[in-house]
Amino acid sequence: MIQNVAEMMSHIFIQRAVLVGVLISLCAALLGVSLVLKRYSMIGDGLSHVGFGVLTVATAFGAATPLYIAIPCVTISAIILLKIGNNSRIKSDSAIALISSSALAIGVAATSLSTGMNTDVCNFMFGSILAMSQADVILSIIVSIIVAVLFIIYYRKLFVVTFDENFAKASGLKANRYTNIIAVLTALIIVVGMRMMGVMLISSIIIFPALTSMRIFKSFKKVIISSAIISVISFLIGIYLSYIYNISTGAMIVIVNLVLFILFSIIEKIIHD
Repeated sequence: MIQNVAEMMSHIFIQRAVLVGVLISLCAALLGVSLVLKRYSMIGDGLSHVGFGVLTVATAFGAATPLYIAIPCVTISAIILLKIGNNSRIKSDSAIALISSSALAIGVAATSLSTGMNTDVCNFMFGSILAMSQADVILSIIVSIIVAVLFIIYYRKLFVVTFDENFAKASGLKANRYTNIIAVLTALIIVVGMRMMGVMLISSIIIFPALTSMRIFKSFKKVIISSAIISVISFLIGIYLSYIYNISTGAMIVIVNLVLFILFSIIEKIIHD
């Protein structure tokens, strides 16, 4: 095993993939706890579809770095989703379905009218962390650091908003602002994470670690810490197994997350019995 790891890490593109993957997995897990507790779990799935639509349109028009275009578009979409979701006439799940399906349809149409399903578009759909360009790697590192730093700075306020938004408003805290911060940070991670996991699987690294850690841990702080650890471990095991068995990296990461979720669920049952 040690020899396999040494061989794997001898490749520069895998070293970059590991660095980016660890950072994205860490940030996704931190945000995932708040999203799960606030019942915004599906926002990740919705934003990934928006990201796919923007990225495919940008690629169809020959954009050199489509991620730079996708970030502001998906960020704006995240805020719009929250605004629509707060509308009593349109519930949050309906808003996500409305925007995500529309964006996906536009992306597929743009792809069909241009070059068809080329390699870049397939990478966005199914993920290919090993195919990330140097520009993508640098952008992913910068975005991940920004997300982690902002999460730490606003940790206490995000904690209050996550558990009791009405109390936060009553105590003078601008709850909507911090809810928007969660949405914007999620949008950033969704865009840079799509290269790693693809549209179909990106929401899994946001949701799985949080749900897994909640099987055993109950306090917000413990769930945050354990979720981050679970996410990073799942990524490292996933990329190792994908290298050894030549399986899609994104799919392998999700499978490892699934196994850990089942394992923690069994442990929870044993503890409570």
